[in-house]
Amino acid sequence: MLTKEKIQKYNREILNRIAAFMNYSSDFITGDIIDELVNDCGVDRKYAFSLVLASACYMNINDSEEDREMFENYFPEMIHYLKKEDYDSDPYYKNIKVTPVKEREWEFKEAVIKPYELIPLDDLKETQDGRIIPQVAFFDCEFPYPVILEKGVEWMLVTPNEVETMREGIEKASGKVATYGLGLGYFPYMTSIMDRVSSVTVVERDESVIDIFKRFILPQFPHPEKVKIVSADAFDYAEKTAPKENFDYIYIDIWHDPSDGVDMYKRFKELEKLCPDTRYEYWIEKTMKHYM
Repeated sequence: MLTKEKIQKYNREILNRIAAFMNYSSDFITGDIIDELVNDCGVDRKYAFSLVLASACYMNINDSEEDREMFENYFPEMIHYLKKEDYDSDPYYKNIKVTPVKEREWEFKEAVIKPYELIPLDDLKETQDGRIIPQVAFFDCEFPYPVILEKGVEWMLVTPNEVETMREGIEKASGKVATYGLGLGYFPYMTSIMDRVSSVTVVERDESVIDIFKRFILPQFPHPEKVKIVSADAFDYAEKTAPKENFDYIYIDIWHDPSDGVDMYKRFKELEKLCPDTRYEYWIEKTMKHYM
């Protein structure tokens, strides 16, 4: 039986083990390993992947009662088997084509998620009994995605993680919209094609990212005239300019993950009072709150 104490322990264990696997060996699982399990054991691919992942995370579900209990109560809701065709129909993936370019320390190109590579998918899921379940996924084939690299390190990208974690924020957008953080423009693309959105103001401080976006991505937007790019620090803009703009909706996405985002999130929450009639939404807010 899952007690409160067990759930608290398992929450920590699962988060730590999955984070370690993704940081150090996310592409360890291969198609050959999964094929062998599927063919020899008669299990489906998601379950085969779950078994291999559990083993790779040093879980012995055959001999350890605790490991088996963690596996049964977390893995079915944690792992998602994605189909490439489900994302090929996404308007951004369907219409934005990557033109490879390399300038100084920046590079804009197409990268790929490997078959059976474990990737983050969505915000943490919290169940009624208190389980905190990471949301991770895999494809069974290569999945291409656009990326900007800075000195060879991925900096801005659009993967299924961006699609899923921004879905709710995009659905809530209407009227005069602002977003802090440009990335590769997934949020402004998806909101600018909506009839109920009249304009999208994007606040971004990195001139190189703005330049690449304006030259190679924005011209592919169906409604580029609805998008305005402002080169500014997000906090400075939020304090001095946003209160005068009468935005209906502001979406904030300027952090990489909770490790660098919690303090910024708290600071922005304080600034909400400057725009009392504006609706605010935050990228990965559920996950951020868990780390506070």
